[in-house]
Amino acid sequence: MTELFRTELEDGIKLLNIELSEKQKEQLYEYYNMLVEKNKVMNLTAITEEKEFVKKHIIDSLAIINAGEEITNILTKGDIDLIDVGTGAGLPGIVLKIAFPKLRITLFDSLMKRLKFLDEVIDKLDLKDITTLHGRAEDIGRDKKYREKFDIVVSRAVANMSTLSEYCIPLVKPLGLFIPYKSGEIKDELKIAEKAIRILGGEVCSSELYELPESDIKRSLIVIEKIKRTPMEYPRKAGVPAKEPIGSK
Repeated sequence: MTELFRTELEDGIKLLNIELSEKQKEQLYEYYNMLVEKNKVMNLTAITEEKEFVKKHIIDSLAIINAGEEITNILTKGDIDLIDVGTGAGLPGIVLKIAFPKLRITLFDSLMKRLKFLDEVIDKLDLKDITTLHGRAEDIGRDKKYREKFDIVVSRAVANMSTLSEYCIPLVKPLGLFIPYKSGEIKDELKIAEKAIRILGGEVCSSELYELPESDIKRSLIVIEKIKRTPMEYPRKAGVPAKEPIGSK
C-alpha cells in the first residue's frame, strides 16, 4: 500500500469515526489496484488517481453512516441482507462488504462483464457471503426469489428518484430500508418523487446532506422505510420506469 493511499484512507475514516483493521485497508488497496488495472480494458470509473479514488469512491461509499447511528448499528450487527442496485464497479457494495464483513451482500448490475470483474475481486480478496446478480431491475423486482427479500437496498445509480425508487423499493422487505446516494442537494428531486415513493410503499425518514472531505462536493443520503408492501403492478415492464416515472403525468 502506498503512503498516499494509506494517509488518505486513514484521514477519511477518522472523520467518519470508522475503524478498519490492517487487513481491511489492504483489501481496499487491492480492490483499487484491480479496478484500475481492469479499467485499462473496460470502462469502470473515470476516477483512477489514488487520492481522488479514496475520497470520491471509498469514503463516499462509507459515508452511509452519515445517515445515522441506527444505520451504523444495522450494518455492524450482522444477519442483514443488502443489495447494491446498479453496482457498476462494485460501489458501494464491495467497500461496504470490506468495512462491514458481517453483511450478506448482493451486487446487482445489468452488465455481465462488470459482474465478471467483481467475481474476480470477490475471489481475490476471499470475501464471503457476497454474490453477483445479473439482470434488469424491473425483472428482478418481480422475481419471487428477490422481491421484498432485502433488509437494505442501496444505490449510487444516477437515475432520478422516482425511477430509482421503482427499481429499488420492490426489493425491500417490509420495514426494511432503501438508502440511495445522490449528488448534491436533493430537496426538489425528492419532492417530485414523494408520490412514487408513497405508491411503492415507502416513507421518507430522513435526508442528510454532507460534503466529501477536503472538497466542496456535496452528497445527499436519503433513508426511506418500507412501511407497506409494494403493489404487484410495480415495477412496470422494462424501460417504462425511466421513460414514464410515477407521478410524471
